[in-house]
Amino acid sequence: MDMDDLAWQASNYRGLSPRTVRLLLEHGHLNLVAQVAVDRGEWFCAEGAVEELCQAGDFGRALSVMEPFVGTGWRAAFYAKAEILLRAGRTKEALDLVRPEEADRASTTECRDLAEVLGKAGRIDEAIELLVPHLDKSWLLSVLVDITDGQGRDERVLELIAPFADRARQARGEAHRDYAFSDAQELQARVLERAGRADEAIRILGQDIAGRRFLAQNTLITYAELLARHGRLDELRELGGGQDARTVLDVYAGALRSDGRVEEAEGVMRDAIAADDWVGYRAWLSSMLLAEGRLDDAIVVAEPGFGWYDCSNLLAPLVHPLLDRPEELLYLVEHPRVVPHHGHEEFQHWWRAWALAGLGRVDEAITVAGLDRPWSDPRLVKADLLKRAGRLDDAAEELRALGTIKAREELCEILVLQGRADEAIAVHPTVAEQRAAEPKPEPVPLGNNGYSLEPPF
Repeated sequence: MDMDDLAWQASNYRGLSPRTVRLLLEHGHLNLVAQVAVDRGEWFCAEGAVEELCQAGDFGRALSVMEPFVGTGWRAAFYAKAEILLRAGRTKEALDLVRPEEADRASTTECRDLAEVLGKAGRIDEAIELLVPHLDKSWLLSVLVDITDGQGRDERVLELIAPFADRARQARGEAHRDYAFSDAQELQARVLERAGRADEAIRILGQDIAGRRFLAQNTLITYAELLARHGRLDELRELGGGQDARTVLDVYAGALRSDGRVEEAEGVMRDAIAADDWVGYRAWLSSMLLAEGRLDDAIVVAEPGFGWYDCSNLLAPLVHPLLDRPEELLYLVEHPRVVPHHGHEEFQHWWRAWALAGLGRVDEAITVAGLDRPWSDPRLVKADLLKRAGRLDDAAEELRALGTIKAREELCEILVLQGRADEAIAVHPTVAEQRAAEPKPEPVPLGNNGYSLEPPF
């Protein structure tokens, strides 16, 4: 293994994927996952095995799994090892491992990473002071808030956040707005709330909202959710009835539903649809009705919007909760009101095929899927439908016959489900095979002077 391969795996979810590793661990193959991590340089196997071993208190073996990855010099592996050492109670070793040799020349990222380790080690004040010189990088504010949660340092954190929150308030009125600290007001409210000062958080953020002194929609949503968490439903109703209704009305309706007032939540959204027939209101209400077991009502609410823009806005939110409920999914996609449009008929074909396969009607599913479609490999599609129908032997046969990198990845999961984990690992392509199969970028033609002919944009 080397750093380049490890970075490629991590950024592309390749090697044995996290999903495949979880499947192996769920089926009791911890020893195999740990061995594959070391033998094949599989990063996600290493992460999965280490987590299981640490949970079992076997820190020595967890370290032995991680050590070859540390040996490559890859930073992520160093921090993974530090995490093991911390969980084992070996704090000094963990900090010595990740502390930069020249602290005054450490990058912002290195300081962030070290601060997180210090926070986990209980060295909160040291972590805070390490971050302070770098807080002009807006993304570090959330790190500061996270590592101090529950550590009794809220007053210090509020002191550090205050100038950035004020900067965000003032930026709204500037001709050239600086959005760098647009989340500072949200973070300030979060720290006030966790410090037991929720009323103060509501007052300050409420004044900002009323005066339109905020930059991001998320600040408005944060305020609405803060009101909901603290039962301030009258104020939330007023907020949802104003100019920001499309942003926060669903928070109000959700708060009513959480309070057991389902009919009121439904009424709020039906009134909103009557006044402003916006797709977002229909999507929220139809999803709520589905969650309440009212599929027919959900379809009626969503159907008028199917022709507005794209079926993914209203049909997909109903489909996704039903992917493991094939009878209801088939009822939905075959409902006469459900008519995909704008060239998206393939969505209905796929969803109907999955439903049929889930009901064991594989031959129908294969016909519906339209295996001649140019964007899909027909054998992969057929194998997936067979797998959904529980016909694992037939699915495996299709994938073996295909033999591509993708087919071997899919076959690995099926073999695990069949209790043949060793064979599954042997079938799965190596990282080198996966990388070799990646499409190569097209070469850029060069001019006579040796420079690219393509424009620099």
